[in-house]
Amino acid sequence: MNKKVLIRGGGDLASGVALRLIKTGMDVYIAELPQPLVIRRTVSFAEAVYEGSWDVEGVTAVHARDVPEAHCFVKKRNIPVLVDPNLEIINEINPDVLVDARMLKLPVQYNLNLVGLIIGLGPGFQVGKNCHAFVETKRGHFLGRVFWSGGAEENSEIPGSVMGIQEQRVLRSPEDGVFNSFVSICDVIDIGKPIGQVDNTVIEAPFSGLIRGLIHDGLIVEKNMKIGDIDPRTDRKYCTYISEKALAIGGGVLEAILTVEHIPRK
Repeated sequence: MNKKVLIRGGGDLASGVALRLIKTGMDVYIAELPQPLVIRRTVSFAEAVYEGSWDVEGVTAVHARDVPEAHCFVKKRNIPVLVDPNLEIINEINPDVLVDARMLKLPVQYNLNLVGLIIGLGPGFQVGKNCHAFVETKRGHFLGRVFWSGGAEENSEIPGSVMGIQEQRVLRSPEDGVFNSFVSICDVIDIGKPIGQVDNTVIEAPFSGLIRGLIHDGLIVEKNMKIGDIDPRTDRKYCTYISEKALAIGGGVLEAILTVEHIPRK
């Protein structure tokens, strides 16, 4: 497929989309922040910004300094990750498709003539206002489904249940400050053990489980900001493979790209 796709955001859900698309032959570019705030870093192509390159399930992302270098990486079937929070590179890349996978969960503004197809992921997207199509990201019957009308479900702020545990799975900053960790992703820890701290406030494990995600040390965080993810299951494969949710959403994006020419536009 000779489709060129620019994805805003390189977190775990965006990486599931990127993995689906590049495996079907599309050219994939990612635009990220100078200091990505991703949690599930081991399965996020955004990690290339910090590490120079990052491999997820056999696909390599490389931090590109500019668009010409990004084109070179694409020719090698890599995914270039460019630091471009304001989408200043879009005219240089001239993509066929723009996917907003930042999961801001707030309405964003787009000129619908910016590119041929704009796809939004999750809350904040409404067809005809800021996207041509959206893919539902809320767990449940409609997860991964592509919609050509209406708007995405609102953010419930409640994570999916794993072994009966929901809210406690998400680690949030207790205050404004700088985050530093005491553990690493893939570590198995016991309830009550210190995970890290924000300034001088220690964060303890709310239950025993696997550290599935943590933001980078040294990042400035705000109170209640998501900074980590614990899984009550202790299978370390969950740290190294794209999640079923991310792949389902990636499948929805792929469907939208392949069927857009057959969808009547209002």
